[in-house]
Amino acid sequence: MPKDSAQQSAVSSFIKAQIHIIQVRLSFINKEAMKQITKRTTLPRFEEKSKVRTSELISKAERVIASMKSPARQHGLHARFGILLMGLNALCLGTAPAWSQESDIAKQAQNPIARLISVPIENDFNPNTGPYKEDSYVLQMKPVIPVSLSKDWNLITRAIIPIIQTPDPAIGINGAAGLGDINLSLFLSPAKVGRIIWGAGPIVSFPTASDDILGSGKVSAGPTVVALRSQGHWLYGALVYNLFSVGGPSSRADVNQMLTQPFVNYNLRRKWYLTSSPYVTANWEKIRSDRWTVPVGGGVGKIVRVEKLPLNIYGQLFRNVKSPDGTTDWSARLQVQLLFPKK
Repeated sequence: MPKDSAQQSAVSSFIKAQIHIIQVRLSFINKEAMKQITKRTTLPRFEEKSKVRTSELISKAERVIASMKSPARQHGLHARFGILLMGLNALCLGTAPAWSQESDIAKQAQNPIARLISVPIENDFNPNTGPYKEDSYVLQMKPVIPVSLSKDWNLITRAIIPIIQTPDPAIGINGAAGLGDINLSLFLSPAKVGRIIWGAGPIVSFPTASDDILGSGKVSAGPTVVALRSQGHWLYGALVYNLFSVGGPSSRADVNQMLTQPFVNYNLRRKWYLTSSPYVTANWEKIRSDRWTVPVGGGVGKIVRVEKLPLNIYGQLFRNVKSPDGTTDWSARLQVQLLFPKK
């Protein structure tokens, strides 16, 4: 074989080999993305386009190489293509892990029954409450601890520990500040994640309030369930429970209350996301006009790191389109969630 033909063949083979490596890595990125960020829309499109453009690139490269009669020019072409293609290889190699880690930690933080330990600290501000239009604050600690029961099932424990400051609820009744009733939820959830992630179990409310107006005074229990789906940039679902009083002083009112928390999250670049997660409540013991509280609104959040500890921080504003007399027309929420992912 003539020397020029051998060099031409070597250059062509080198370029084809580099392009093949890019294709393999794109395929790997796509598979990992499907696992970690659930069908991220940009990657499949990129891979489909790359299959067409790869064949075009090979054909064009062969025509250019064939037109080069000077061995020196062929060596220059070899170097340029080599640098370009190896740069693309490095880009493909480094892209998937960053995307996967960012999206994975954000979606775990947004999942109420994720398999990681977390401690959300939530502060709710409710202005213009009560007959004197004073402000009310609720600080809630919500530690979540997952426990593996077997290869098929997990148990997720979720406690709610409220610290409440409430103004005078009615004329002649003084406000108070202190500990409210502590709730404990236990979710049994499949270890294998499907299209729908779900958990169900009991919820129990303990009469731990430090003042009568900060709690029900009753032991209450009931069912709770959560279901959600992660799809592309989206994570959405709902958490529901209903509490019924099962013990406590007969002088205190019976408990029959429902809470529904729909949540919708849209994940953006650089660990930012849009979110909406209002608390829709119904007190079935009240008359119809004072039964429902229905807020509408949302906000923005971001995953940040303090040294090696990831934090999920978000703020939301809500407008109550339906609420009992004497309660606020709007509210604000700020949450800082400590995340402890498995190493």
